[in-house]
Amino acid sequence: MFTLGIDTSNYATSLAVFDTDAEGVVCDVKKFLPVTKGQLGLRQSEALFHHTAALPQLLQELGQKVDLTKIQAVGVSEKPRPVEGSYMPCFLAGVLAAQAFALSKGIPVIKTTHQQGHIAAALYATKNPELLHQKVLVFHISGGTTDLLLCENLQVLETIGTSTDLYAGQAVDRVGVKLGYDFPAGVQVSAKAAECTEKVAAAKVSVKGTNCSLSGLENQCERLLKEGKSEAYVCKFCLLAIAKTILKMISAAHEQYPGLPVVCAGGVMSSDIIRNRVQQTLPEVYFVDGKFSSDNAVGTAFIAAQRVETWQK
Repeated sequence: MFTLGIDTSNYATSLAVFDTDAEGVVCDVKKFLPVTKGQLGLRQSEALFHHTAALPQLLQELGQKVDLTKIQAVGVSEKPRPVEGSYMPCFLAGVLAAQAFALSKGIPVIKTTHQQGHIAAALYATKNPELLHQKVLVFHISGGTTDLLLCENLQVLETIGTSTDLYAGQAVDRVGVKLGYDFPAGVQVSAKAAECTEKVAAAKVSVKGTNCSLSGLENQCERLLKEGKSEAYVCKFCLLAIAKTILKMISAAHEQYPGLPVVCAGGVMSSDIIRNRVQQTLPEVYFVDGKFSSDNAVGTAFIAAQRVETWQK
């Protein structure tokens, strides 16, 4: 059975097809939203417009790679997170496209959230099916979240920890845009950080229990730039500070939930520097390939497949 996934986040328009018989992703396509150089994102009205314009083109591109007549269900992100009051207009574009596609074929629409899509994509990509059904700690760290979640069966049971101010992705993007990189700046910040061969000073991080504060990281990076540190040094400093924060939050979470596996999701977790630093201390923490970490529709297609197969049993 084929399922179609659609995700229209504030960063990218994404489509994916999942095949339950082959137990894998058949195809996925994605287009990042255009952001004017120097700006930190788009207005929601602009994001909605760009998604609406991109979806037909991406659907056509997807149709050239896979037979869309085989689709038997559509999964779509309808809001950012599975909590009361969570809402962003940009997800409306995906919902309307999913409903139109499903109505034309008489197939079901499975509505989920952007965050659950990230969780599902990361758990799928670990290639450990046991993680899909047991309790697991999932870090969702992106431009809009720095959440440590207790999950089970692809559902969020509880938000254990979060940032009280700036999100990790925001900190990375602000540093990158200040350096003249395009938004979102994570890929460029990571690439520049990899050029740094100097030993980077330890950052001061603020973690209280399982919650963190990241506004101080932006200030530290600005100070380093004023002191004449290289772009590569500052980028590496920023990413290592996030890694240090993650380690402290994991340690605090394991005091409450000892022994639970930890899986990392979200665009920020695509950073090799963050992954290497975290796994130096905790090699058992799961990091997955970047295509399953950054914004994508793989998780929504996977959730649709899981839900429809449950109905059919």
